[in-house]
Amino acid sequence: MTVLVVLEHADGVLAEPTAQALTLARELVTDRHLQGVVVDAAGAGAELAAQAGAYGAATLHAAAVDGSYAPLAWARGVAETAGRVGATAVVAAGTDVGNEVLAHVAALLDLPLAANCTEVVLGDPTAVTRVRWGGSLLERAHLHGAPALVTVQPHAVAASSAGAGAASVEEFVPALADGDLAVRVAEHVAAPAGGVSLADAKVVVSGGRGVGSAEGFAVVEELAALLGGAVGCSRVVTSAGWRPHTDQVGQTGTKISPELYIPCGISGATQHIAGCRGARRVLAVNADAEAPILASADYAVIGDLHEILPAISAEIRRVRGS
Repeated sequence: MTVLVVLEHADGVLAEPTAQALTLARELVTDRHLQGVVVDAAGAGAELAAQAGAYGAATLHAAAVDGSYAPLAWARGVAETAGRVGATAVVAAGTDVGNEVLAHVAALLDLPLAANCTEVVLGDPTAVTRVRWGGSLLERAHLHGAPALVTVQPHAVAASSAGAGAASVEEFVPALADGDLAVRVAEHVAAPAGGVSLADAKVVVSGGRGVGSAEGFAVVEELAALLGGAVGCSRVVTSAGWRPHTDQVGQTGTKISPELYIPCGISGATQHIAGCRGARRVLAVNADAEAPILASADYAVIGDLHEILPAISAEIRRVRGS
């Protein structure tokens, strides 16, 4: 029984959701029958082999595909590898890339795909538990066909190292079909430099409709800066043009997993909760004592955020003596 995991990385550093997917996949196999496949190694094969090996992968298959991200070409390399190693299952992180690539793999192999899974039990059929409706319910289902194709819900599984050595590296050139490179990323636009990344921040302070305006985010930015955190927002804020989409927390934005999440003036729609479900602690600030966000909060302050946030910031400065 061999399980193949699609690896995502940034400049040779394994993505955290991929580490989580490797951790789940490792529980499905024994005797290091866990393998990884990466399409854009770009000279980082040795680094990725060490990281994938640490999570239990015995072999890293590095596909040489010229150019930037092309989902169908990536899928072709993954499908080819799955057939070559006789994979029982192919697993990827439930990221935009992971879901897109495995959807193409499913189309190439004429197989079903179970996305955003939290539990997988391989068999005939394979049993899965997966997140549905933006995180508002869990669905238990059976997945027919081999190999089983699944993506892992980000932050549903804690990444843990297996303490193993580096994986061996096998390079190959996938047999691409005409048109596999027709759709590809043409350009990467970097996020504004400086500050703390929303995805990596230990503290995130977000604002919603209750902030009132783009200028109203000054109190949110002030508190986030004092806590060494990042500023987030809800979808209605980006729709209003108050903040860029890169700041959006939610199902169609960034999924976060900070130590502390402080949503301010955010009602707590299902799509927003899906993006912050990975937070360890939630402190909600809202004028509405019946706001849905309070059901997901560990702590709450009911009142006007434009009074509460400056008061919190002032107290932080007082305690710090600044």
